[in-house]
Amino acid sequence: MRKIIASISALVLALGLVAYSALPANASENSKHITVTGVGTSTVTPDAVRFFASVSVIAKSNKEALASASKSATAVRGALRDNGVAVKDIKTSSLTVYPEYNYSQDKGQQLIGYRATQSFTVVIRKAENAGVVIDAVVSAGGDNVQINGISPFLSNGAAATEQARQAAVADARARANSYAKYLGASLGRVISLTEVNAPVYNFPIMAKGAAAEDATQIDLGETEVTVTVTVRWGLN
Repeated sequence: MRKIIASISALVLALGLVAYSALPANASENSKHITVTGVGTSTVTPDAVRFFASVSVIAKSNKEALASASKSATAVRGALRDNGVAVKDIKTSSLTVYPEYNYSQDKGQQLIGYRATQSFTVVIRKAENAGVVIDAVVSAGGDNVQINGISPFLSNGAAATEQARQAAVADARARANSYAKYLGASLGRVISLTEVNAPVYNFPIMAKGAAAEDATQIDLGETEVTVTVTVRWGLN
């Protein structure tokens, strides 16, 4: 029986969810307290999209390749601006020019030209426009454009974080009331509250998107915002 009690006590300490301080023989009644961790989550649809695109051209010389890639890149920038993407949301992430070779068993390595590539990271602040913007980029850059990835995200999580925070405090209060009841006590004033971790924005968990008619559809999914708090109450 002692081993079972010891195991249960170790488990409670390991989880770190509840701590109860009993009243020492020489302490006042106000020194009794209980510490509880609460978790709150809110689920929202991302309001922005980040995508990664590049233009890549092969030519007979470095100069020609870079000039051709720059021309395509200029067309891509124009398409982005024409579709409401601000200059601050267009960022060059890489620019490379290098010789490109082809290898075969009979001829070995042969120079086939020089490749110039410029890559962009683009933020679309209105997620519902993402499909239209990406279509415009592909149309402007033609076969020189590659779309290398896309990531819906929450640009302003203040409201969702507030909802998660409220849920976390409610969860902590419910746990504390439950334990206080089992201890034959009632909750007093809040002694301290700590937000254990910053809001966590998880990856999309469910398809739920919208796109303009005939445009590429971008599924935005849903994002979870989670807040964890640790609250200490006095016990009456």
